[in-house]
Amino acid sequence: MAAAAAAAAVGGPQQSQPELPAPGLALDKAATAAHLKAALSRPDNRAGAEELQALLERVLSAERPLAAAAGGEEAAAAAGGGGGPGAAEEEALEWCKCLLAGGGGYDEFCAAVRAYDPAALCGLVWTANFVAYRCRTCGISPCMSLCAECFHQGDHTGHDFNMFRSQAGGACDCGDSNVMRESGFCKRHQIKSSSNIPCVPKDLLMMSEFVLPRFIFCLIQYLRDGYNEPADVSSEKDLNKVLQLLEPQISFLEDLTKMGGAMRSVLTQVLTNQQNYKDLTSGPGENACAKKSHEKYLIALKSSGLTYPEDKLVYGIQEPSAGTSTLAVQGFAGATGTLGQVDSSDEEDQDGSQGLGKRKRVKLSSGTKDQSIMDVLKHKSFLEELLFWTIKYEFPQKMVTFLLNMLPDQEYKVAFTKTFVQHYAFIMKTLKKSHESDTMSNRIVHISVQLFSNEELARQVTEECQLLDIMVTVLLYMMESCLIKSELQDEENSLHVVVNCGEALLKNNTYWPLVSDFINILSHQSVAKRFLEDHGLLVTWMNFVSFFQGMNLNKRELNEHVEFESQTYYAAFAAELEACAQPMWGLLSHCKIRETQEYTRNVVRYCLEALQDWFDAINFVDEPAPNQVTFHLPLHRYYAMFLSKAVKCQELDLDSVLPDQEMLMKLMIHPLQIQASLAEIHSNMWVRNGLQIKGQAMTYVQSHFCNSMIDPDIYLLQVCASRLDPDYFISSVFERFKVVDLLTMASQHQNTVLDAEHERSMLEGALTFLVILLSLRLHLGMSDDEILRAEMVAQLCMNDRTHSSLLDLIPENPNPKSGIIPGSYSFESVLSAVADFKAPVFEPGGSMQQGMYTPKAEVWDQEFDPVMVILRTVYRRDVQSAMDRYTAFLKQSGKFPGNPWPPYKKRSSLHPSYKGLMRLLHCKTLHIVLFTLLYKILMDHQNLSEHVLCMVLYLIELGLENSTEDESDEETSVGGPERCHDSWFPGSNLVSNMRHFINYVRVRVPETAPEVKRDSPASTSSDNLGSLQNSGTAQVFSLVAERRKKFQEIINRSNSEANQVVRPKTSSKWSAPGSAPQLTTAILEIKESILSLLIKLHHKLSGKQNSYYPPWLDDIEILIQPEIPKYSHGDGITAVERILLKAALQSRMNKRIIEEICRKVTPPVPPKKITAAEKKTLDKEERRQKARERQQKLLAEFASRQKSFMETAMDVDSPENDIPMEITTAEPQVSEAVYDCVICGQSGPSSEDRPTGLVVLLQASSVLGQCRDNVEPKKLPITEEEQIFPWDTCAAVHDVRLSLLQRYFKDSSCLLAVSIGWEGGVYVQTCGHTLHIDCHKSYMESLRNDQVLQGFSVDKGEFTCPLCRQFANSVLPCYPGSNVENNLWQRPSNKSMQDLIKEVEELQGRPGAFPVSISSETNLSKEMESVMKDIKNTTQKKYRDYSKTPGSPDNDFLFMYSVARTNLELELIHRGGNLCSGGASTAGKRSCLNQLFHVLALHMRLYSIDSEYNPWKKLTQLVEDMNSQLGNDEQPEVPILYHDVTSLLLIQILMMPQPLHKEHFTCIVKVLFTLLYTQALAALSVKCSEEDRSAWKHTGALKKNTCDAEKSYEVLLSFIINELSKGKLYHEEGTQECVMISPIAWSPESMEKYLQDFCLPFLRITSLLQHHLFGEDLPSCQEEEEFSVLASCLGLLPAFYQTEHPFISASCLEWPVPPFDIITQWCFEIKSFTERHAEQGKALLIQESKWKLPHLLQLPENYNTIFQYYHRKTCSVCTKVPKDPAVCLVCGTFVCLKGLCCKQQSYCECVLHSQNCGAGTGIFLLINASVIIIIRGHRFCLWGSVYLDAHGEEDRDLRRGKPLYICKERYKVLEQQWISHTFDHINKRWGPHYNGL
Repeated sequence: MAAAAAAAAVGGPQQSQPELPAPGLALDKAATAAHLKAALSRPDNRAGAEELQALLERVLSAERPLAAAAGGEEAAAAAGGGGGPGAAEEEALEWCKCLLAGGGGYDEFCAAVRAYDPAALCGLVWTANFVAYRCRTCGISPCMSLCAECFHQGDHTGHDFNMFRSQAGGACDCGDSNVMRESGFCKRHQIKSSSNIPCVPKDLLMMSEFVLPRFIFCLIQYLRDGYNEPADVSSEKDLNKVLQLLEPQISFLEDLTKMGGAMRSVLTQVLTNQQNYKDLTSGPGENACAKKSHEKYLIALKSSGLTYPEDKLVYGIQEPSAGTSTLAVQGFAGATGTLGQVDSSDEEDQDGSQGLGKRKRVKLSSGTKDQSIMDVLKHKSFLEELLFWTIKYEFPQKMVTFLLNMLPDQEYKVAFTKTFVQHYAFIMKTLKKSHESDTMSNRIVHISVQLFSNEELARQVTEECQLLDIMVTVLLYMMESCLIKSELQDEENSLHVVVNCGEALLKNNTYWPLVSDFINILSHQSVAKRFLEDHGLLVTWMNFVSFFQGMNLNKRELNEHVEFESQTYYAAFAAELEACAQPMWGLLSHCKIRETQEYTRNVVRYCLEALQDWFDAINFVDEPAPNQVTFHLPLHRYYAMFLSKAVKCQELDLDSVLPDQEMLMKLMIHPLQIQASLAEIHSNMWVRNGLQIKGQAMTYVQSHFCNSMIDPDIYLLQVCASRLDPDYFISSVFERFKVVDLLTMASQHQNTVLDAEHERSMLEGALTFLVILLSLRLHLGMSDDEILRAEMVAQLCMNDRTHSSLLDLIPENPNPKSGIIPGSYSFESVLSAVADFKAPVFEPGGSMQQGMYTPKAEVWDQEFDPVMVILRTVYRRDVQSAMDRYTAFLKQSGKFPGNPWPPYKKRSSLHPSYKGLMRLLHCKTLHIVLFTLLYKILMDHQNLSEHVLCMVLYLIELGLENSTEDESDEETSVGGPERCHDSWFPGSNLVSNMRHFINYVRVRVPETAPEVKRDSPASTSSDNLGSLQNSGTAQVFSLVAERRKKFQEIINRSNSEANQVVRPKTSSKWSAPGSAPQLTTAILEIKESILSLLIKLHHKLSGKQNSYYPPWLDDIEILIQPEIPKYSHGDGITAVERILLKAALQSRMNKRIIEEICRKVTPPVPPKKITAAEKKTLDKEERRQKARERQQKLLAEFASRQKSFMETAMDVDSPENDIPMEITTAEPQVSEAVYDCVICGQSGPSSEDRPTGLVVLLQASSVLGQCRDNVEPKKLPITEEEQIFPWDTCAAVHDVRLSLLQRYFKDSSCLLAVSIGWEGGVYVQTCGHTLHIDCHKSYMESLRNDQVLQGFSVDKGEFTCPLCRQFANSVLPCYPGSNVENNLWQRPSNKSMQDLIKEVEELQGRPGAFPVSISSETNLSKEMESVMKDIKNTTQKKYRDYSKTPGSPDNDFLFMYSVARTNLELELIHRGGNLCSGGASTAGKRSCLNQLFHVLALHMRLYSIDSEYNPWKKLTQLVEDMNSQLGNDEQPEVPILYHDVTSLLLIQILMMPQPLHKEHFTCIVKVLFTLLYTQALAALSVKCSEEDRSAWKHTGALKKNTCDAEKSYEVLLSFIINELSKGKLYHEEGTQECVMISPIAWSPESMEKYLQDFCLPFLRITSLLQHHLFGEDLPSCQEEEEFSVLASCLGLLPAFYQTEHPFISASCLEWPVPPFDIITQWCFEIKSFTERHAEQGKALLIQESKWKLPHLLQLPENYNTIFQYYHRKTCSVCTKVPKDPAVCLVCGTFVCLKGLCCKQQSYCECVLHSQNCGAGTGIFLLINASVIIIIRGHRFCLWGSVYLDAHGEEDRDLRRGKPLYICKERYKVLEQQWISHTFDHINKRWGPHYNGL
């Protein structure tokens, strides 16, 4: 209503209601509507029509104060009627609804229309974040998606589907056979429609046809009025205001579309009818308002840089300022001009200046194909103008949904698609200007993906509306707004322009909607064919691609580090992938068969033309500019990929599509430059350019990019290498890698272009590149399956991988439409062939592994391919990792013990077209390089490495494998001009060149080199040189000169004009700079051949003289049937042997020469003269090696020390366990317990002034309260019906009991009759380490001052144990005392029971009997107090205070003994709920109950119980007068039979002075057992029926006088029944009899079992207590004998008890006073209570004591069942659907994670729930992420997921959306951690949640 207020302020006349229509119609709306409908139904309905028009004119008049809201004052003043827009709008809508329904009810009308819906399509439209499904098995288009309902109703079992969260929104395709296969339709949309749907009656929708045009026109007028050309941000807000006001109207339209097919076809008619539109909007008419509206429309058109065809003259001439007509003349620059120069010029300047340097934008002005595409729009129907405004308002969600909801109507779909295409250019312009381009992009794609995924539709629009022309032109225009001059190569004169990657357009990926549409339509064969046939389009497209050629140029920083690292490379790589590569893959997918050859020829032709233009534009001749690299060569890659496809699939002759030699030479330069730059980047030569250059090198080879980047580049180089002169190619490679100067025989050289420290890695880079170039077969003849296998093996060899990461790492065809689907059958079958699945592992406490795939042994053995691994590694360490794993495999399988070299793998054969590639291996240049390197390695020249040798041998071996077959043993002399390197080798075949001896080599060396000093073998006079040369002196060899010469020759050959200027052989660039020392020529004596070098190398590697012995001399078979495996393991020695064998096999001469060399006993390699510099480096190496060995040794020693330390650390003695029994000596030695402090390392006893403490973690726990009485855990609810009610939990039952007692009995007495702590009890656990309390304080102080961010809060007293780093938050003081005093106290005594009872009573009454007097404040007592405070603060107040009077001491008393109870009960649960396993405590050394008892006892004794009320008296003494107690008015005390016996035990024990005597302990237990047994009998008596009772009463009475009557349960039972029946306990049973009676007939056995079960929990807790107090081990036993074993262990069973006859629990009784008297006394208390409250009295007698172990909720097998129910479930607190729903796994409560909606006093709901449900511990399953999150107090951690997919992987955040299944082991681990309270210790990554979860 703000708008109404605005209208009032402006001063529009306010009327309370809109003007009513003419008086005749002023009755009610329904009657009017009925009247009109009748009028219109007549044959002559003109009158009716006019009447209706008049009415609509009134009701829907656009003269509403809407404009006032948008800020137009005149409009508001002009508006005649209107009580505020809201009211008027509603009124208008009401009218419309009435009119549509024609007088009937609107709802009935809707129902009637729905009946005629032929729902063949689902068409449900959703917006972002909706959960939908995609099934690849059923989809024809990859964009296919289904709503959850259709998906679950269809049958997709076994299909490849996944669930996903929609990013841009979408629509359900169910029922659309153009997009998906019919087999996948759901049940609703399978029925083919039209046959069974009746015809729509004419009069039903008649009114709609009249009313809707006016309604839509009204909407359009609103949109026109509301729009003001945005000049600033405020106007954007206005637009949103207009949209908010229009919400009801658009929603109304949306509801209409949901009525189904009948209504949609009416709407289609209305929207597309051109006549309607013309009549209503015929521009300036008589109505002023309509006229104004039309003007606004034209202004809006014009401001968008668009013209309205007819008005060109009028408007163009009047206002040239807007720039439309004038620009139209300029042609091409028109569209960009309107944006760039008119309205957004100010923005652009700012953009340009932001740190992008002074790069000027470039505008192109070559005329484009069709100006009209960009600048002209004419609207002929409502639909067209509606879309126009939708775009103008930047695609409001509601409008988009309405337009999409109409799509199931076929006619509409076509019309809308054409309209969309017509507005395409306008969409692009709006998108570029938009501030919210992300949202807008999503909305655009939301629409376009629905239109363009349909092949039939796309084809139709392509043919009728020039869709392809429009798209390409629009893309071109879009990129033209951000072009800059390219600085590649020739900076000054370059004519090439590239996109500027720093512009917002590229940085924010604004272009992606257009590109994604383009890719989408290219996936349709019919459309792609049109594109490939249209030469004009191809030219334009190559023009577009060339904008990206050479973008984001990197210049190497040589002096200082760049100050600003630009991150533009992200934009560049994304742009090349999306805008260039993906369309390329789309086109390639249609060039698969021979018939498509023509297409390839077209693309290749225009691609080469574009490349030629590019070379010309950058002035490129033959030398690339130094120190520059661009990773972006899309034109090269287009060319390469189409070539590859042509040869592979279309059987095209490669040479027919290759250019001339000169062009090939140019083509290879830039891709080669990238390969060399990669090596430079990895050699740290670009380090001054910052990290981003490394990022580029990684992205270039990364899995999503590699097959659009590095693979085509390498393939193109392979093609060039196979066609160019090999000597030229090889020398180019070494020159690009800058290692030419290194390739000299001399031991020293000058490198003019490379620092010495980079030489080695660059040489390795060059050789590795050659190996890759010659070994890789990706595009040279491998089939798709072989490629997939090779890729998979490479990835698996680097590391074990999960299934999803493998899918991600295997480069698939990046265009999703290519049909290679990840997860397709070939992927799975290849995976199962090469890898083994390692199931996920779960060690509690270990990290939980996911399911991994690891290579099979035979893969390591035969397929591991280091070349592929090197090609595919993003990080260099992965290569090492693969080699390490390979080494480990060989060691393990015993195939090779040492350090293996990368294995040599025989390659598959080349496709015939590429045979020329192997000529590289047989060219003299390469042989010279190999010879030189072998020599240098042998002579130990510097900067050579094992890697270099490995690559050299690899190349030699490749050459031998691929030698030409016809090598004759005769030397073939090569004719032709004498060339310098002919003096090295006679031929070009490697096999024969290997044996060629080279005697002397002439080298150029610095004058300082050692070679110069030596005498040359002959005098160096010139006449002598001739003779020397003939004897085999090899000339100085300059690779650079060679390459130049070759280049020149090729140029000359290709240019007929020989008079061209010949370039000098070496350009000045390569002569050494002046500072270098002079080079002189020296002649070295070599006298080696490659073979002799190899043999010497063998000796050198093996470290033995004459180590090589030709194997064929012993076994001639080797030569006849050589078994050379395809795949060989081994190191350098085996490699040399293999090569020599192959050489011998290939030629007899070689064999002979090898034998000869071996015969000459090789003289030892002469000791080299080592220069000082070399010596230095050698020493350095040696020192390094030694240092390394020392380090290894130290580490090993350290590890073993650590290990032994850990072993002892785990054994730290805690005092109660180590009890030496030295009864042999008469005088027992009193030795005090000794503790080690883990901080100061001193050992000693704990004393009062310097107490020692145990490191403990106190935490509140509600685990006990979660016990239930049934074994099966509750299930998590997954339907509305299932719910979990908490009233059968242990906590609830105890609460009810306490409140019941408090209702009827005295409060202080109630608080002694039960235990609390079932919820929020304090659990104490320790790691077993001790420290001095003063040391701990200083430790905490240092933690507090530590600035490092810890995972815990020191202020809350949290720390980690200094020794084992376990989390802790307090220190429990150890009580000073000796170990042996236990023995004194344990001596058996012969006192009678009566004496002991008296002693116990006396001890309890003696307050000062505690050794440490409280009055003297010692350190110990202070610490005891502070730890007690800690214990209290651990839990919340509500879990401590149960008293009616707040702060009463009884409360503290109750709390303290309950802490002991909680810890005992929890230990019992950790032992599995019983003590059958016996043995020491599970926590053994880790238990702190002893210390805890001391602390509690100290504090309990501060509160002495009045001797009057001490329950001990009631248990052991008879009262003279029973009635005297009942005389008081106040509430009575709790009857002793209602007391909880275990609580009594703890009270009695803690009230005694510590340490306790064993005999007193046993006495207390015996007394309490009598009470317990009586309670059991009483409960039994209530449980059975009246007849049973009378029968027992009778049988028991008979035996009453036998000798052991007091130990017979029958007698006691009958006596109890007799006593209790005096009251009203058993009466009133008529009403409730059925409830109480248990169905079983009570036999003596079942009664005995009942009694035992009733007493067992008490016996267990007592035995545990005895174990902790006196250190006795628990005996182990079978479950059925647990009772008797525990009873005898506790001393209840007389020692002489025989076990032959069946055991009877009553035999444990030992009555302190005559049983019948005391029972009478106990029953009397109950009797007097039940006289008034029989019901409650009965309920209190039956105590449920059989609790089962606690469990988390049981989860369903499949995660989807949880997800589908909860992700749409509304929260019960805020009734909204939470953004992050979560569910508690303990109680099943549904909560909003992080939801502000449910926040209470700054606590979010999860934190709050964790406090209420788990006393600070919460376990939640996050529904949308499938992850479990743990909240512990103020910290939280992500625990992981218990749902894994079929491959054993988690799917956090459901990104992959594959089906997930429960992993029972993981869930067990989670439950275990919950029960054992070890979340803090096991999970490492904790963080504070600040109450925000």
